[in-house]
Amino acid sequence: MDTKNQPPESGVMHSFSGEKKAKASKAIVVFVIAMVLGAGTGYLVSNSGSGLGSSKSEISATGDSKGQKVFGSDDAETFSDEAEGVLRKGGIEGEGQYHLERPGGESQNVYMTSSLVDLSLFIGKRIKVWGQTQQAQTAGWLMDVGRVEVL
Repeated sequence: MDTKNQPPESGVMHSFSGEKKAKASKAIVVFVIAMVLGAGTGYLVSNSGSGLGSSKSEISATGDSKGQKVFGSDDAETFSDEAEGVLRKGGIEGEGQYHLERPGGESQNVYMTSSLVDLSLFIGKRIKVWGQTQQAQTAGWLMDVGRVEVL
């Protein structure tokens, strides 16, 4: 049967010629290979010990002879602000999840969040924190904590 002289097909369904089927099959194969390679690369990067860009902000826990513990980043350049006090749960008007009680009353509190350290582990303990001061609407001092030392 000669399909070259046939009238064009009407309706929604069209039949593909052999060449179009081959192109569509090749495109699907290339897409599947790209997906598999992308997923494999993502898996390898996420499970590698170093990861991408983790050189300075690697989280660590170390102890000293007095039994004190230090948690978080060693990046003193990024986390250059420091404060000491007793960690309490609760921020102020939506700013911070925790705060440090310091001598001088509420006006001296440091309100904190942390992208690196689980601050809930230190509630009620006297600690020293290093972090980055953030812009705040209500809190007198809002800090993103990168390092904690239990005193």
